[in-house]
Amino acid sequence: MRPLMAAELRAQLSESAGTPDPAGEPDRTALAALRASGLLGTAVPVRHGGTGGDAVAVNRVVEEIAVVDPSLAIIVFQHFAVSARIAEWGSEEQRDHWLPRLADGNCLAASAWSETGAGAAKRNLASTGERLADGRWRLDGSKTFATGAGAADLYLVLMQTAPPTVTAEGYGADGQTFFLVEADTPGIVPDLGLELAGMRGSATGLVTLDGCIVPDSHRLGPVGGAASVIAGVRESGASLGTVSVGIAQAAIDLAVRHARGHGLMELPTVRHRLVELATRLETARAVVERAGTRSSADPGLTTLHSKLHASVAAEEICLEVARLMGSAGYREGAPIGRLLADARGIAFMGPTNDLCRDLVAASWIR
Repeated sequence: MRPLMAAELRAQLSESAGTPDPAGEPDRTALAALRASGLLGTAVPVRHGGTGGDAVAVNRVVEEIAVVDPSLAIIVFQHFAVSARIAEWGSEEQRDHWLPRLADGNCLAASAWSETGAGAAKRNLASTGERLADGRWRLDGSKTFATGAGAADLYLVLMQTAPPTVTAEGYGADGQTFFLVEADTPGIVPDLGLELAGMRGSATGLVTLDGCIVPDSHRLGPVGGAASVIAGVRESGASLGTVSVGIAQAAIDLAVRHARGHGLMELPTVRHRLVELATRLETARAVVERAGTRSSADPGLTTLHSKLHASVAAEEICLEVARLMGSAGYREGAPIGRLLADARGIAFMGPTNDLCRDLVAASWIR
């Protein structure tokens, strides 16, 4: 299959990934090149300046980026997710205003849903949205594990706008509402103080909203109806598992280069170990592709399965490659160490692997 990224861009992202910023900042030069590549319009409809790609296209673009830079792949995945939510739930005015800018890379989007104490299912939010007498909204609270913090131009934030009255079974709760908050809005402050073990170039950090005032035209979807917006995310078939597939591919490529460079390909045991890893990778890629095509009886469940299976497989593949490389993979700064840390991080990204298990299991007892 023909690569979607130009060779020059791939080389630039690869070089960037090898020198992560200690503070967790993305390489701004590499991110600018990605913005200018045209790839960020993949999830935007053609009528709004994008390429109108479906989940298969989104997953493929993200996987290609993840092979060379998993951190930037996570940023792009979140950008696609916000673009798709605006395309699906936005008013005509919202679509006309934001989608062309998201498509051409002038606007980079990020999600800010998680917060301390909310739980993996985001049912206990402390951040609040209060409707003012003039119709505007005042947003207050602190979001954590927001990928793209400080790098994004637009944040999709999840706020509690009314007390929940119904115990939710899935992701989110009633009384929650989404808002689109531009990065230059007074009162919104990003902070990269999380010191993550992996995904060091993903700008994953905190986003604080302190008296942040936004007009009602920046509300996405119905008031109190965020749970419906969230439910449609996994139905789309766009799977975070595609980042794991890219990481696993990078690990196997590294193992093959190591085996060739050290004369290990002459050993049947090494060749067979590599084949087993490649087979695991192909099964992970297959379930992610199935999620993207939405061809199963329950596409939403398949998306959950794809994220869970691919993330577990990628971590195990990276660990096995580290073992195969021996002392060469145990040095400070070794690429396989970075890939292993990145692979492990996917399990904690929403929906977390444990939440995936809960949501799948719930389908059997409803």
